[in-house]
Amino acid sequence: MTQENAQHGQGVGNKPSTTNIIVNARPRHVEGTEITYATVVQLAFGENNLEIIYTVSYTAPKMPDGTLVEGQSVAIENGMKFDVKRTNRS
Repeated sequence: MTQENAQHGQGVGNKPSTTNIIVNARPRHVEGTEITYATVVQLAFGENNLEIIYTVSYTAPKMPDGTLVEGQSVAIENGMKFDVKRTNRS
């Protein structure tokens, strides 16, 4: 790697990390170390309708199961599974 490439963020050490997750039984590949509620909903349904409440739960190989609500994010790891359901507001 040349010094010029190192200065511009290129090279092996600067490659963005990709994590393999599963959203509603479909494999997805995402970059970064965490994911937001809004991103999980977008991956699940291709939308984030404000008239609908989405329930997001997750399981991961090395951390406790949990849920996400609007405005939250969670650290991600390979093999993490997200289940997203739509719920109409009452």
